[in-house]
This record gives sequence, structure tokens and C-alpha cells, in this order.
Amino acid sequence: MMKFLVMMIFLIPLCFFYNMFWMVQMVIFFMAFMYMCLNMNLGIYSNLSYMFSCDMLSYGLILLTFWICVLMIMASEGLYSSGFYTNFFLINLIFLMVMLFLTFSVMNLFMFYLFFEISLIPTLLMIIGWGYQPERIQAGLYLLFYTLFVSLPLLMGIFYLYDLMGFIMMYFMKFFFFDSYLLYFCMVMAFLVKMPMYFVHMWLPKAHVEAPVSGSMILAGIMLKMGGYGLMRVMVLIQGIGLKLNIIWISISLLGGFYISLKCFVKLILSLLLLTSSVAHMSMVIGGIMTMNYWGYLGSYVLMIGHGLCSSGMFCLAYLNYERLGSRSLFIYLGMMSFLPSMSLWWFLLISSYMASPPSLNLMGEMSLIYWLVSWSWVSMFMLMMISFLSIGYWLYLYSYTQNGLYYLGVYWFYSGVSREYLLLILHWLPLNVMVVKMDILMIMF
Repeated sequence: MMKFLVMMIFLIPLCFFYNMFWMVQMVIFFMAFMYMCLNMNLGIYSNLSYMFSCDMLSYGLILLTFWICVLMIMASEGLYSSGFYTNFFLINLIFLMVMLFLTFSVMNLFMFYLFFEISLIPTLLMIIGWGYQPERIQAGLYLLFYTLFVSLPLLMGIFYLYDLMGFIMMYFMKFFFFDSYLLYFCMVMAFLVKMPMYFVHMWLPKAHVEAPVSGSMILAGIMLKMGGYGLMRVMVLIQGIGLKLNIIWISISLLGGFYISLKCFVKLILSLLLLTSSVAHMSMVIGGIMTMNYWGYLGSYVLMIGHGLCSSGMFCLAYLNYERLGSRSLFIYLGMMSFLPSMSLWWFLLISSYMASPPSLNLMGEMSLIYWLVSWSWVSMFMLMMISFLSIGYWLYLYSYTQNGLYYLGVYWFYSGVSREYLLLILHWLPLNVMVVKMDILMIMF
């Protein structure tokens, strides 16, 4: 694992050379393919080096990090052509990638917390430095304080564990058992806010609306998954008390997912609709993790990978329309099939994947989650049924509203898609629908 860390650190001097924007992207591409070729041992930690290691849970999320960071650079061509602090943008992105890589690969719980929090800093800089509107500073503060407010109890909980056990290595935590209500809430709340769970999700709309396209891609693609990864790691330690209290979070998540799915029908801004649907999807992920069962973990993990690719692709599509029309309002996005018929195909493909149509990863994830949540309690069937039905409803509404009908007469000029944009969308859609043929690896990962 150290070789990838060294490669990323040595990318930083490359950012200072003139006209190296695409070269940095090619190096990260190469790094992603090198990482794919790692010799993985299923179910156990492998590729050990110092305090870093990799199992199947972290392997998929690190690979997703590399992939999304490559696509972030590809989507930021407008920033490169304008020359707006391009070098600083690349350095910020590489620093964020290093922090995410370290977050998913460290074995020490305190180091995980440290990198988990440091990753907020480059995200904050990305929103404030390259955001679109004056409210981006307020959005950055929301992001910072929502996360930091619940992170201090997590830090206290980690210190308490170290005081009791004498070590905080994640691998050995399965041999210990704690039955403390206070420790349970300290360890869980920080990750629920990060995912985010309904009631503590208000930082997400502000951050997404004000962030540039690269910021939205990394927020939806990776940052929301850090909460799920942390929950999967610490839930082993507090599973005894979790059997009593996890029903609280499952109930809040499913009811919140149903309510937020209803709210998607009245959203008039495209980016708000996309991020609100992300909260509904993450509510199912929280429910799967909190059941603390094999099928729940499997479904949550697969849905996190699928949602990371799919939501990132949808934000790219929204940005491509924003570049042409200068607005995110759905009232402007009428009859886009007349302007961009080729883009309509990609709207259809990504929306169908978001609706969990075969052969996407989202289908496998949602099937596993629905199967086990209904087995866990048949009462959850009603909420899951409504969330699935409503998600199909608002995605079909979005597609039919934006692509069909009379186009907006205020649009006087447009240009069709270029090869870079189609490649960007293909690289989102292809892994999302091809990785399903290797589901046998994911089925035996836990």
C-alpha cells in the first residue's frame, strides 16, 4: 500500500509544471489500473505495509476513490480552459485523494479518525474556492460544523477504547465486546451524520448546491461512503448493544427515506433533486448495516459502490446541461432531446441504473437490502415498497420532464456533446453495469 501513497505524493510536484493537467489525470488512471491488479486475499487483511493494509471492504472503496478522482479531473475541463488556479486545484484534489486513500487503508482506529476529519479540509477548500455562488461560505461552514460537532464524542470513544484494551487495531476488535450505551452513541453518531441520515442531513443540500462539479462528484461518490465504511468497522465492537438500539436508526432511516422520496417530486432545481435522492438511497444503506447481518452488509456495500458511480455520473450530466443553459432550474430543461439527442441516451442509461434496472450494481444491492430488511422485520416491507416505488416515480418524472415537450424559447444557442463528455459518461456507466459479472467475489468478501 505504501507504493500507492508514494506515487500520489510524488504527483504533487507535477502540478507545478506548465500544461500538466491531463498528465496528472493519466498518472491517476495508471494508478487505478495498477490497484486493480493487486493480489487480493478474500476476507482477510492483505498487502500489509506499516500501519496500512487492504481487505475487500477497503479495496472497493479505494478503487472507487481513484476512479472518481480521475473523472473529477476530466469533468473540470472548463476550469482548465479558464485557467482559474488550475495548479492549486490539482494539488487540492491530490491531497484529498491521499486523505481518502489513508482513511480506507489504515488499520489503527485513531488514524482512521484523523484522516476521516482531515479529508474535510480539501473538500471545504474546493467548495469555497471553486463554488458558484456567494452562499458557498455558509455551505462550507455547515459542512464543517455538522461533522465536527459529532466527531469529538467519537474521538473520546476511541480514547476510552484505547484505555480499556491497550490497542485500537481494527482487526483485533472482533475479539472484544462492549455493552455501554454512551460508547455506542459516541461511536455511531459521527458516521450517521456523514452518510447522512435523515434529521442530520441539512449540510448536504447546501454543500452540493454551492460546490463545483468536481466537489459534487467527490461528495456524492466518496464522502457519503466514508460513513458507511466507518459503521461497518465499529459495529463489530458494539454489536451487543446494537441488537437493542439499532431499531431506532433503521426506523428513522426508512421513514426519512420515504418522506424524502416524496420531497423529490417537488424539487425544481436539478442538483437538489439528485442530492435528495442520495439521502433516500443512503437510508437503505443505513438500514442494511444496522441489521448486522451478512446480506445486509453485502447489500449496503454493493449499493455504496453502485451509488458512488451512478450519482457522480448524474451530477456530471447535470453540469453538462448547466454549461449549455446557465441554469439548474427544471423549467429551463424542457425538450432537451431536440437540442442534445445523444445526451438523452445517457440520461436514460444513468437514470435506469439509478432505478436499479438490470444489470446495474444498484439492482444487486437493493435486492440484498430488501431481502434482509424484510426478513429482519416484515413491517419494513411497507416503507421499502414505497421508497422503491417513489424512486422510480421521480426518476421517470425527471426524464420525461427534461427530455420531452417544447423546448425553452430563451435558449438561442447550444452545442452538442464533445468526445471528452461522452467518455466521461461511459466511464461512469460501464463499471456500474459490468462489475455485476464479478459479484461472486463480493458474495464471499465478509
